[in-house]
Amino acid sequence: MPQHLVTDFAAYISRQQLFDPAQKVLLAVSGGVDSIVMAWLFKKAGYRAGIAHCNFQLRGEESERDETFVRNMAATLELPLHVVKFDTNAYVAQHRVTIQVAARELRYQWLEEIRAAEGYAYVATAHHMQDSVETALMNFAKGTGIAGLHGILPKQEHLIRPLLFTEKDRLVAYAALNNISFVEDSSNITDKYTRNYFRHQVIPRLQEAFPGVVKNMSATIERMKEAEILYQEALTKHRKRLLFQQGNTWMVPVLKLQKTIPLQTIAWELFRTFGCSSAQTLQVLSLLESESGRYVDTASHRIVRNRQWLLITPLATTASPLVVIEPGQQHIHFGGGQLQIREQERGNAGIPTAPEIAWLDSAQVSFPLILRKWKQGDYFYPLGMPKKKKVSRFLIDQKLSMPQKENVWVLESNKRIVWLVGMRVDDRVKITPKTKAILSITFAK
Repeated sequence: MPQHLVTDFAAYISRQQLFDPAQKVLLAVSGGVDSIVMAWLFKKAGYRAGIAHCNFQLRGEESERDETFVRNMAATLELPLHVVKFDTNAYVAQHRVTIQVAARELRYQWLEEIRAAEGYAYVATAHHMQDSVETALMNFAKGTGIAGLHGILPKQEHLIRPLLFTEKDRLVAYAALNNISFVEDSSNITDKYTRNYFRHQVIPRLQEAFPGVVKNMSATIERMKEAEILYQEALTKHRKRLLFQQGNTWMVPVLKLQKTIPLQTIAWELFRTFGCSSAQTLQVLSLLESESGRYVDTASHRIVRNRQWLLITPLATTASPLVVIEPGQQHIHFGGGQLQIREQERGNAGIPTAPEIAWLDSAQVSFPLILRKWKQGDYFYPLGMPKKKKVSRFLIDQKLSMPQKENVWVLESNKRIVWLVGMRVDDRVKITPKTKAILSITFAK
């Protein structure tokens, strides 16, 4: 019943141990019924919370309407408010992703920034039981394996979903019973997005045959979560006996793999981390009966039959385009990973020693920065060395394998290398006692 929603909400949070009631939670609120009811439930249950709203500026006046509505609701509930406007179309053009991917990346990056900066323990999204069922159904249709059948998880690092215990109809009923207004997103009406198609077409048809399909599938999803734990434990044991690393090459013993049961499932899990599609799994298994020298190229690796082993090596990468980094860009995605960039005052903090973090003297760096693969003839002044050194010689001294060398990137400023990404800062841009501002860059693969 909708009147018991607050009690059930608090019980679910306690049962799942989503957060400590003394902690603050940042609520992602769009203005739709799900997130609006979530905000009211947090208020009614007495939890400490703040509101975060993203205006993606994709729906003209409707986007502005949503922002105004959320601002008014936050004032009514007397909760702190955080609002941001994104130029989503510019992000799409720059990163060459779909609008949906752009909105998701922008949203979660910003929410995490606000969470960390403002002292919130978690970010809460308003995914409910039907959202989780839709996700499991879509994953089942795409063939993602058992890992895709657990639906949406209630807690992942700093992200929580406190409404997974209830169906959407109950949220709508609660809003009606308590005269809680909300706004409708017109993009939710169209079926051109995959999730909306499942929401408007697939699930209603299933409900005609099985009225309790959402609750039934949700219960199955809970059982799948536990089955997945057992599944992953078994896979870990198989990986330990079948997968060995030697430098930049992974090795699988042919005879051991041939005797493995169930062969196809374990082979799929073993090789998919190396870019192997489900369709290619049978091609890889055919190597077990082939002569030495036969191979299968996956999206990222080559799997070669070599006597009594299958050898897995990265494919040689093709030339990568330059990435131009303009002032103000904070998140850079490129072929070798991603960079996070921020400017900060020098302060008294110690200079990081981790190779994946570069602190550069801002006064010695000028934009735009150029991110590219290293090439023959490149040189730089490795930190702590007064003389220049060829990048090729430096990489030899680091004892990198050929595939590792091929994946080394450099960061240029004003036609000079200022960082061998993830390896060594250039001595000419190092932090000195005269440094007033720092350009901090973190690299992640």
